[in-house]
Amino acid sequence: MEQKQKVKIEIYGADIICASCVNAPSSKDTYEWLQAAIARKYPGQPFDIDYIDIESEIEDSAQKEIAEQILNDEYFYPLVRIGEEVIGEGYIQLKPVFNALEKHGYVEQA
Repeated sequence: MEQKQKVKIEIYGADIICASCVNAPSSKDTYEWLQAAIARKYPGQPFDIDYIDIESEIEDSAQKEIAEQILNDEYFYPLVRIGEEVIGEGYIQLKPVFNALEKHGYVEQA
Protein backbone atom coordinates (compact mmCIF):
# COMPACT_ATOMS: atom_id res chain seq x y z
CA MET A 1 0.00 0.00 0.00
CA GLU A 2 1.31 3.42 -0.91
CA GLN A 3 2.46 5.57 2.00
CA LYS A 4 0.98 9.05 1.84
CA GLN A 5 3.60 11.77 1.61
CA LYS A 6 3.87 13.65 4.89
CA VAL A 7 2.95 17.26 4.15
CA LYS A 8 5.18 20.03 5.45
CA ILE A 9 3.28 23.00 6.87
CA GLU A 10 5.14 26.15 7.80
CA ILE A 11 3.80 29.01 9.89
CA TYR A 12 5.87 32.18 9.68
CA GLY A 13 5.45 34.82 12.33
CA ALA A 14 6.83 36.98 15.09
CA ASP A 15 6.10 37.65 18.74
CA ILE A 16 4.64 41.06 17.93
CA ILE A 17 1.18 40.97 16.33
CA CYS A 18 1.25 42.46 12.84
CA ALA A 19 0.04 46.08 12.87
CA SER A 20 -2.62 45.50 10.21
CA CYS A 21 -3.87 42.36 11.99
CA VAL A 22 -5.52 44.01 15.00
CA ASN A 23 -7.73 41.55 16.93
CA ALA A 24 -6.20 38.62 15.05
CA PRO A 25 -4.53 35.84 17.07
CA SER A 26 -0.76 35.96 17.47
CA SER A 27 1.45 33.94 15.13
CA LYS A 28 2.16 31.35 17.85
CA ASP A 29 -1.57 31.09 18.66
CA THR A 30 -2.28 30.57 14.95
CA TYR A 31 0.35 27.81 14.84
CA GLU A 32 -1.13 25.99 17.86
CA TRP A 33 -4.71 26.46 16.60
CA LEU A 34 -3.89 25.10 13.12
CA GLN A 35 -1.96 22.16 14.54
CA ALA A 36 -4.97 21.18 16.68
CA ALA A 37 -7.55 21.79 13.91
CA ILE A 38 -5.62 19.71 11.33
CA ALA A 39 -5.07 16.85 13.79
CA ARG A 40 -8.81 16.85 14.62
CA LYS A 41 -10.02 16.92 11.01
CA TYR A 42 -7.46 14.45 9.64
CA PRO A 43 -6.69 12.05 12.52
CA GLY A 44 -3.97 9.50 11.85
CA GLN A 45 -2.80 11.39 8.76
CA PRO A 46 0.75 12.55 9.44
CA PHE A 47 1.98 16.08 8.83
CA ASP A 48 4.95 18.18 9.91
CA ILE A 49 4.14 21.65 11.15
CA ASP A 50 6.90 24.14 11.91
CA TYR A 51 6.82 27.60 13.41
CA ILE A 52 9.40 29.92 11.88
CA ASP A 53 10.16 33.09 13.84
CA ILE A 54 10.92 35.69 11.16
CA GLU A 55 13.03 37.69 13.63
CA SER A 56 15.35 34.78 14.50
CA GLU A 57 18.38 33.36 12.69
CA ILE A 58 17.03 31.08 9.91
CA GLU A 59 19.31 28.41 8.42
CA ASP A 60 17.08 27.14 5.60
CA SER A 61 17.50 29.38 2.52
CA ALA A 62 13.90 28.99 1.27
CA GLN A 63 12.51 29.82 4.73
CA LYS A 64 14.92 32.73 5.05
CA GLU A 65 13.70 34.13 1.71
CA ILE A 66 10.04 34.02 2.83
CA ALA A 67 10.96 35.62 6.18
CA GLU A 68 12.79 38.43 4.35
CA GLN A 69 9.76 39.01 2.10
CA ILE A 70 7.57 39.31 5.21
CA LEU A 71 10.05 41.70 6.86
CA ASN A 72 10.06 43.76 3.62
CA ASP A 73 6.24 44.00 3.79
CA GLU A 74 5.71 41.84 0.69
CA TYR A 75 3.58 39.51 2.85
CA PHE A 76 1.66 39.87 6.10
CA TYR A 77 2.23 37.47 8.98
CA PRO A 78 1.31 35.01 10.22
CA LEU A 79 1.87 33.35 6.86
CA VAL A 80 0.96 29.72 6.19
CA ARG A 81 2.82 27.71 3.57
CA ILE A 82 2.08 24.12 2.60
CA GLY A 83 4.80 22.61 0.46
CA GLU A 84 5.89 25.40 -1.86
CA GLU A 85 2.54 27.20 -1.84
CA VAL A 86 1.52 30.20 0.28
CA ILE A 87 -1.98 29.33 1.54
CA GLY A 88 -2.76 32.37 3.63
CA GLU A 89 -1.30 35.45 5.27
CA GLY A 90 -2.43 37.86 7.95
CA TYR A 91 -5.82 36.64 9.09
CA ILE A 92 -5.64 32.86 8.57
CA GLN A 93 -8.78 30.86 7.76
CA LEU A 94 -9.17 27.09 7.96
CA LYS A 95 -10.95 26.47 4.65
CA PRO A 96 -7.99 27.30 2.33
CA VAL A 97 -5.65 25.29 4.59
CA PHE A 98 -7.99 22.26 4.52
CA ASN A 99 -8.47 22.61 0.73
CA ALA A 100 -4.70 22.58 0.22
CA LEU A 101 -4.27 19.51 2.44
CA GLU A 102 -7.00 17.67 0.53
CA LYS A 103 -5.15 18.45 -2.72
CA HIS A 104 -2.24 16.54 -1.12
CA GLY A 105 -4.48 13.53 -0.53
CA TYR A 106 -5.76 14.16 3.00
CA VAL A 107 -9.22 12.78 3.66
CA GLU A 108 -11.58 14.25 6.24
CA GLN A 109 -12.58 11.75 8.94
CA ALA A 110 -16.23 11.80 10.01
